[in-house]
Order: sequence, then C-alpha cells, then structure tokens
Amino acid sequence: MTELRDKKGLTEAEAIEAYRKKNYPKPALTADICIFAKSGEGWKLLLIRRGGHPYLGCWALPGGFADQGETIEATAARELQEETCLTGLPLRLVGVYSAPGRDPRGWTVSAAYGTRVEGQLDAVAADDAAEAGWFDVILPKDGPASVTLPEGQRLAFDHAQIIADAAALLL
Repeated sequence: MTELRDKKGLTEAEAIEAYRKKNYPKPALTADICIFAKSGEGWKLLLIRRGGHPYLGCWALPGGFADQGETIEATAARELQEETCLTGLPLRLVGVYSAPGRDPRGWTVSAAYGTRVEGQLDAVAADDAAEAGWFDVILPKDGPASVTLPEGQRLAFDHAQIIADAAALLL
C-alpha cells in the first residue's frame, strides 16, 4: 500500500520530523477544584489562602500546575490532596478557563473541576496553602453565585468566574 502524503508531499514520518515545537508556544496547564458542602439550608465552598505569590494571602480554589506526563484529572486529584489533604472525591469537569492575563505569571489554561459533598469535610492546609476554610455560598435568584469572604479579603485569579460557573452546574 502506498504511504499517504500531505499537501506538501510529506509522509507522516517526514511531517513529524519537520515539526518545530518552538513555532507553537505552549501554555502552562493547571487544575482548579470547587468543593461545595451542604450546610443546613445552604452551601459552603472550600477555599485555601495562598501562601505564595502571586496573590499572596488571597483566597483561592485549591489547585495547581500539571506535572509532565500527568492527566489533568490526576492533577486535580493530586492538587486537592496536596493543598487540603482531601482524597477520593468524585470530580466533574466544570469548564476550561483560558482568558489572556488570567494568571500574572504568564499564559495559563485551567481545567476546573467540582463536586458536592454532604457536610464540611475536615480539610487541612498543606503544601503551598497557608490556610483552608469553608465559606458561605450566595445563590441569588438572578445573577451569578459568589462566596462571602471576610472584610477586606479577595479571591485570586479568575476564581470568582469559576465559582459562579461551578455553582450553576452543580448546585
């Protein structure tokens, strides 16, 4: 059988040999995780306080960078365990976030995951998380969901958007 050639006349082996990675810059890949806990008549969301830059001291979703050769699903589970000591939760894809400038360190794309649990789990801050805490989720009749943070505190990155999307999907 004759080997197929593309419009440039190259075989697959020749095309792969000619491919130049430097012509296609790659973004960093991260995972962010929303854990919602049923609390009485409402919901709470697990956040971590960032222990490093950027957004030092701000509240954020647990998450972090994918390791080379790791699936993004494995990244989400690993980062959740590393930052909160929680394991074995079923995580559902919420969405992919890729807006330019979403991370001041550079081009970063995040796959966000979420789940619902009954009651607040015993999360313990670890790795680069300075603190872990559960925060009330506000679910307005019209408009996106949000969380109630202490006076003067704020969310890092584009996590307000991820939280709103996750709440719309999961709650």
